[in-house]
Amino acid sequence: MTLDGSQYQSDGKDFDYNDRYGIRPQKAWVPYALSFLLIGGAWIVWAGMHHAEPAISANLVAFNNKDPRKIEIQYSITRRDSSKVGTCVITARDINKVIVGQVSDEIPASKGPIQRTVTIPSRADAVNAGVDSCFLK
Repeated sequence: MTLDGSQYQSDGKDFDYNDRYGIRPQKAWVPYALSFLLIGGAWIVWAGMHHAEPAISANLVAFNNKDPRKIEIQYSITRRDSSKVGTCVITARDINKVIVGQVSDEIPASKGPIQRTVTIPSRADAVNAGVDSCFLK
């Protein structure tokens, strides 16, 4: 009933304060969270699969610094596409981790993993050597 005593006329809907004051249901965040979860999950799967096997990778096998001015390094290379030529940057470092020698080693195209041995001339006494980076041409 209203104040004047007449009956309240309804169009089939019950009065709801939540509609009147714009109060949303408590679980309105669920669709946003699910969409974020699906998109984020798809991206994580893609990133994991894409970076699981790089185009070229190198692993240090050994280095020999009997002559500190000519350090020798042995490393192996694995490529996804064995028909492409690759290049690896090999460095020699001194006791303070300063680069004292650097060589760019070109790897010819061949099937399967390759093991290379390279001598790096250095301007100071080198104590270790490593593969800095490798890339395909």
